[in-house]
Amino acid sequence: MISRRQFIGSGGFSLGAIAAGSLLASESGDASSAIEASLPHFAPKAKRVIFLTQSGGPSQIELFDHKPQLGKLAGTELPDSVRQGQRLTGMTKNQKQLILPSVAKFRRHGRCGAMVGEWLPHLGAIADEVCFVKSMVTDQINHAPAMTKFLTGHQLVGRPSFGCWASYGLGSENKNLPDYVVMLSRMQRGSDQPLYDHYWGSGFLPSEHQGVKLRSARDPVLYLKDPDGFPRELRREMLDALGSLNGKHFEATADPEIESRIEQYEMAFRMQASVPELTDLSDEPGSVFDMYGPDSRRPGSYAANCILARRMAQRGVRFIQLFHPDWDHHSRLSSWCVSRCMDTDQASAALVLDLKRHGLLDDTLVIWGGEFGRGVAGQGDWQSPNAGRDHHPRCFTVWMAGAGIKPGFSYGATDDFSYNVVENPVHVHDLHATALHLLGIDHQRFTHRHQGLDFRLTGVEPARVVNELIV
Repeated sequence: MISRRQFIGSGGFSLGAIAAGSLLASESGDASSAIEASLPHFAPKAKRVIFLTQSGGPSQIELFDHKPQLGKLAGTELPDSVRQGQRLTGMTKNQKQLILPSVAKFRRHGRCGAMVGEWLPHLGAIADEVCFVKSMVTDQINHAPAMTKFLTGHQLVGRPSFGCWASYGLGSENKNLPDYVVMLSRMQRGSDQPLYDHYWGSGFLPSEHQGVKLRSARDPVLYLKDPDGFPRELRREMLDALGSLNGKHFEATADPEIESRIEQYEMAFRMQASVPELTDLSDEPGSVFDMYGPDSRRPGSYAANCILARRMAQRGVRFIQLFHPDWDHHSRLSSWCVSRCMDTDQASAALVLDLKRHGLLDDTLVIWGGEFGRGVAGQGDWQSPNAGRDHHPRCFTVWMAGAGIKPGFSYGATDDFSYNVVENPVHVHDLHATALHLLGIDHQRFTHRHQGLDFRLTGVEPARVVNELIV
């Protein structure tokens, strides 16, 4: 026997649960599988993406955007007609904007004649394989919001990252490894630049699509290994029982996160065999380590992670993202930036050549870049060896290779001060739209409904596929 109050209360709750379950199912329940079934929208040129994320804002003035005339203007104030009242950070807004010419020399490379700074000799050697986009633009001037926008399409935390969108839409060719894998460089010195989990987070997409962080430690993925003496057969029986309980819970609540949890348990079980095989580099010949450079033998280094990225590409991982921090050169430009180039240059170039050697470059899109560029004015005393450069969102450079990208090609141009884009601007949203297009996805049709709104990676602002970059 129950009271009328209990009956009405429980009845109201049940009706609410049914309604909520219906809404959840319609918005998210089988959305992932339905999306995967409808994609790609057209024949893709790229099967996978390797995103070499250089966190901190590499200086285009030293590395890619050759402005020899700045030498004649050294120490003079940046004209108001160039700056146009654009925002500065709190670190330089109270100092005179005195021009600091490039600290690095440039030389021409390859048949394409690309001008590349002397600190990137290995990249210069493969200039004919690479497309330089010199007219990138973003809206954010500080690191966290700029990197968040660079990776998720929006400056506020809570949106899915690019890799999550790729996982959500296309899944993976290898069901024994995650669709989306993230690796952070293990620096030889302590890094003071944070890399936040939301950079590879799933936002409002099902959590099974978030990036799985691969560590350089003995256990590459935390909590993946069974305790000593725990037989694999018992683990299988335990997961089967747990999956049955979770299945009943899903039938009662229609909570899509329960399905995600079931899938993540199963993926973890499969990864217990696949991850140790992936991360064991003992089968790589010495010539490979020589190609990627001396640091490639150090677990967790950027170079070692590049080798792992190629191995993941061979195994069908959909989206592979490497993070290398400390490109934030507010001071000691000629030593700080050089050090980051030494960390990454040889390995980045080797990855492109290695993919080509294995027949993977034709269907792998490689993207290299950071969240913004650096300003032409010196930070601090422009004449001092300790001078640096402040953040600059109005123009910066990324390079791309493989998977339908025009090789040996440069696109876009900046003014004589590398301050404003004057030809063919490419917004961060345009970069996302182009990368999705190469994956066979129409960015305007690729949406996910959340809280009554249809969200997409490229947001609501105008965005275009930059067809000029595509073969």
